[in-house]
Amino acid sequence: MQAKSRPSGRRSYALLASAAGLATVAALASAMPADAHSGKHHGAGRYQDVQLLSFNDLHGNLEPPSGSSGRVTETQADGTTKNIDAGGVEYLATHLRQARKGHRYSVTAAGGDMVGASPLISGLFHDEPTIEALNKLDLDVTTVGNHEFDEGAGELARLQNGGCHPADGCYTDKKFKGADFPYLAANVLDEKTDKPILKPYWVWKKKDVRIGFIGVTLEGTPGIVSADGVKGLAFKDEVETINKYAKVLQRQGVQSIVALVHEGGFPSSSSYNYDCDSPGAGDGISGPIVDIAKHVTPAVDALVTGHTHTAYVCTVDDPAGNPRMVTSAASFGRLYTDTTLTYDRYTGDIARTAVKSANHVVTRDVPKASDMTGLISRWNTLAAPIGNRAIGYVSADVNNTGTESAMGDLIADAQFAYGRELDPETDLALMNPGGVRAGLTYAAKGSEGDGVVTYAEGFTVQPFANTVNLQDFTGAQLIQVLKEQVSGANAAAPKILQPSKGLTYTLDLTKTGADRVVTDSVKLNGTAVDPAATYRVATNSFLAGGGDGFTTLGQGTGDLVGTDDLSALAQYLTANSSATAPLAPPATNRITIVQ
Repeated sequence: MQAKSRPSGRRSYALLASAAGLATVAALASAMPADAHSGKHHGAGRYQDVQLLSFNDLHGNLEPPSGSSGRVTETQADGTTKNIDAGGVEYLATHLRQARKGHRYSVTAAGGDMVGASPLISGLFHDEPTIEALNKLDLDVTTVGNHEFDEGAGELARLQNGGCHPADGCYTDKKFKGADFPYLAANVLDEKTDKPILKPYWVWKKKDVRIGFIGVTLEGTPGIVSADGVKGLAFKDEVETINKYAKVLQRQGVQSIVALVHEGGFPSSSSYNYDCDSPGAGDGISGPIVDIAKHVTPAVDALVTGHTHTAYVCTVDDPAGNPRMVTSAASFGRLYTDTTLTYDRYTGDIARTAVKSANHVVTRDVPKASDMTGLISRWNTLAAPIGNRAIGYVSADVNNTGTESAMGDLIADAQFAYGRELDPETDLALMNPGGVRAGLTYAAKGSEGDGVVTYAEGFTVQPFANTVNLQDFTGAQLIQVLKEQVSGANAAAPKILQPSKGLTYTLDLTKTGADRVVTDSVKLNGTAVDPAATYRVATNSFLAGGGDGFTTLGQGTGDLVGTDDLSALAQYLTANSSATAPLAPPATNRITIVQ
């Protein structure tokens, strides 16, 4: 496999001043091999520095993300911290083009979730605008993430290969051409053929330098994606898959290998520029990526990761006991990672003793990239008639914070009300917290006026296009669902479902596991839930498929599938609020928490 050709002027951009500077530097050793750049290899130096630029979890954030999603924390020399506004593809493009200046050998890679859970400007058009932006960013290669499967393998193939959407058609007079870069999916197999649904690896080539990229997503993708999105697919172990294709690349003579892994870790600091390797290698990061990094073959020279939306530049020892770089650039285009891979022309491998890496802030104090400004303007013009439509009114901010959030309760109430329209026997609704992507603000974001909720704002809250599903459960099953919030797959990191009005119970955090849900406290409209009775429950299609570790929700009966969840929210807001009688945020008193 060969790298795609590039116009000769690809990197001819003006160097722009940046306030970001070197954010974090992690060097595996301070000294290069003694004969570095010795010029012994047919007129070229033995060692060639290759710039690897990387980012992850963009999630279609073309415009600068707002609030905490649009900031990063930076530790200062005196130990204090400050927040820096960051992100937006107009700025990301400028920073990447600036970073490439002076680097004849430069490759740009991504760690997955480029699309999915996207803002209206991208999500409304099935993320075609984001693919177009990534093409303009000169992205060379990316792995798939879990969100690339939100709309199924068929839609992912369309994003790769192009063509108009099968249901919504073409959005402009030009046919969507798809991604210029390969999506890699080494561990995602078609169950019928037992082969990867997309390329498992790709080789970047420039003159005599070759670097292979292997792309995998987390093996647990089926548990966090709608069942329809992963139907007919098998997700294999990340380590086994990477090790398998590393051998394939080596048999092809490719010794320099980078793994793009959509799985991540949790740094010990929220500052993007903390020293991950102090006091010891890998001590500053925990989570699934550590175990993966410790077991991936030493043939792999670096891991570009994602999924956890955190920032780190760490070294974790490989199985041979040698330190290896593991990086992540937070999310939403707020950071990018600049890694120097020193290629040894004698061996064809990376000289690990010379690898260094740093995260940089995508600051907003640089000129905007005019081609990105034009792209955003063009798609915003198409989205405006839909996005600016008022769907309701609120009297105050509806926050998405806390174990039980006002926004989560509001969505549950909306799905309960819609469920009652579908079937008057509906008893309650449950909403997964991960599906609530934002809150609603009282202050106007545009010209709509304070308190007005627009369709665009609603889309930001619920961008997944899940359907509202009704299922029957016994009371015993309902109690078991609540216990699954804090046990099993969710024992270490509880996922507290947001309940509709009428469902109340006590969550005792002083206890452990399933005991944290006080069984006798679970009531519906003040009456204890009867284990033997049948209850009609509204959830979104993700939960109805057993997502987020709620296996019992995948065992319901009497299924009835309704409209999409955003429509249910819009209908509820429209029916229950007006300019003169706005809706007040729910009181968040349905779950009693003991700590």
